[in-house]
Amino acid sequence: MSETPIASETVDSVSKVEEYKGLYSWVASVDHKQIGILYLIFTIIFLLLGGIEALLLRIQLAQPTSTFLSPQAYNQLFTMHGTTMIFLVVMPMLIGLATYLVPLMIGARDMAFPRLNALSFWLLVFGGLLLYYSFITQGGAPNVGWFSYAPLSEKPFSLWTGGVDYWALGLLVAGIGTVSSGVNLITTIFALRAEGLTIRRLPLFVWMVLVNSFLIILALSILNASLVMLLADRLLGAHYFRPATGGSAILWQHLFWAFGHPEVYIMVLPAFGILSEVIPVFSRKPIFGYEFVAGSTVAIGLLSFGVWAHHMFTVGLGHILDSFFGIASMLIAIPTGVKIFNWIATMWGGSIRFTTAMLFAVAFLVQFTVGGLSGVHFAVVPIDWQTTDTYYVVAHFHYVLFGGTFFGIMAGIYYWFPKITGRMLSEGLGKIHFWTMLIGFNLTFFVQHILGLIGMPRRVYTYPDLPHWGMLNLVSTIGAFILALSVLVFVWNIIASLRNGKPAGDNPWDAWTLEWATTSPPPVHNFDRLPPIRGRRPLWDFTHPDKADWKVHEKNGT
Repeated sequence: MSETPIASETVDSVSKVEEYKGLYSWVASVDHKQIGILYLIFTIIFLLLGGIEALLLRIQLAQPTSTFLSPQAYNQLFTMHGTTMIFLVVMPMLIGLATYLVPLMIGARDMAFPRLNALSFWLLVFGGLLLYYSFITQGGAPNVGWFSYAPLSEKPFSLWTGGVDYWALGLLVAGIGTVSSGVNLITTIFALRAEGLTIRRLPLFVWMVLVNSFLIILALSILNASLVMLLADRLLGAHYFRPATGGSAILWQHLFWAFGHPEVYIMVLPAFGILSEVIPVFSRKPIFGYEFVAGSTVAIGLLSFGVWAHHMFTVGLGHILDSFFGIASMLIAIPTGVKIFNWIATMWGGSIRFTTAMLFAVAFLVQFTVGGLSGVHFAVVPIDWQTTDTYYVVAHFHYVLFGGTFFGIMAGIYYWFPKITGRMLSEGLGKIHFWTMLIGFNLTFFVQHILGLIGMPRRVYTYPDLPHWGMLNLVSTIGAFILALSVLVFVWNIIASLRNGKPAGDNPWDAWTLEWATTSPPPVHNFDRLPPIRGRRPLWDFTHPDKADWKVHEKNGT
C-alpha cells in the first residue's frame, strides 16, 4: 500500500512564499484555513451581540405590561436579533466551516479562487459593520423586522429612520460576498478533488456544501435583487412596492420568501452534513444509505424553491395556490425524514461513543424532529391560519435553527476543533456546556408552543395579564439566561483549551476522511502526501488494509 504524493514542486513553492507575522498575516491572508477561522471568530462575536439582544427582549417579556424597553427599542432589538442571527451568525458560521474544511476533505491545497475567498469574508465584515452602524444614526437601528415587509419599510412609513437603508445596504454587501463564496465552493469541489475522489465518494459534508452552494447562488441573488429594488424605492423614488403609486407590497413578500424558505435549508443542509460525519465516526460504522442521504439532499434543494408561499397563506392567494404550496411543503418533509432514519440506522447496532460532539448530534436528531413536525403543521392551511403570527411560529423556527442547526454546528466544532487548533476541547466543560444548553434551550422555546396555541401573538413588546401568559413567559426568560450561561461555558472552554488543552495528534477520533490525514493544525500547503483513494473512507482503508471498504465491496460484488 503506498501513499499518493502531492506534487513536490508545489510544496516547495508554497514554503518559499514570504510569511507575514502578527495581525497583518491574518488581515492579508488568502489561506482558506485562516479565512475559515476568521469567519468563526467573526460569527462568535456577533453571536454574543445577538444573544445580548435576545436577553433584553426576554427581560422585557418576563412579566405582563413591562416597561423595561420602549416599543421603539423593542422593535429595533428584535429586528437586529433576527437579522444578526441569520445573516451574521448561522449562515456565515456554516460557510466558515466549509471554507476551512472542504479543501482539506477533498485533498486540495486551497480554494479555487483564494483572493475571492478573502474578498467574500471582508464583504461580510463590511456588511455587518454597516448594519450595526445604524445604531448611531438618526432614528436608530432598523425596526421593521428581519423580513422588512413593504410598505412598512417604505419611506412613507419609515421616513425618519435611516436604519432600513443601512439594513438593506448591509445585507446587500454581505449577500454579494455570500454568493461569491457559493461560486468558489462549487468550483473548488468540481475542479480540485484529489485523484480517485469521485463525486460518489465525496464526504457527505462536502455533498451538502455543494448542494447548499447552488441554493446560495439562486436564493441570495433573489434577495440581493429585492434589496436593490427596495433601495431604489427609498432613495431614488421608484415604486416597486408602493401600492399607492402602482407598486405591489405583496411582490415584496413573494420575493422575500422566494429567498427566505430556501434560506432555511441553506442554514440546515451543512448541519446535516456535519451529522453525517460525526454520527458514523462515533458509532464506528459507515453511514447507512449514503446514496439516499446524498440524493435526498438534492431533492430538498429542488423542492425548497417550490414552497415559499406557505409563508403567505393569510395573504389570500386562493384555494388552488394554497393547495399547491401546502402539498409541496408536505413533500419536502419526505427527503428530510429519510435523513433522520439514515442517521438512526447508522447508530443502530453501532459501538457508540458519547463524546460531547455525539451528544450534540443526538440532541439535534430529537429537537430538529420536533421542529420539523411543527413545520408540517404550517403546511396545513387551516392550522396555519390559526397559528400564524403567534409564538407557535417562534417555537417552530427556533427548534429548527437552534435546536437543529446550532446544535449541529456545536457537534461540528467539538469534532473538528482538534484539527483546527491542534488542541482537544475539554470534555468535562463540554458536557457542562451541552447539558446547560439543552436545558436552557428547551425551557426557553418549548413553552412558546403553548403560548402560541393559547393565542399570544409574536412581535409584540408587551402583553396583558392573561391566564398563564406571565408564568410561561417567565419560564422562557429563565431558560434564556441558562442558555446564555451555556454560551459563556463554551467560550471559556475554547479559551482554556487553546491555552492548556491536551495535544490532539493528527487523528484523535480515529476518523476516516482526508482532513485527518494531515497534521493538526494542517501546514500551509495542507498535505505532504495523501493516502490512495479507492472508497468513501480512504483513511480507514489505509489504516485497516485487511478490512478496507473496497475489498469488502469486491468480495460481496457490490
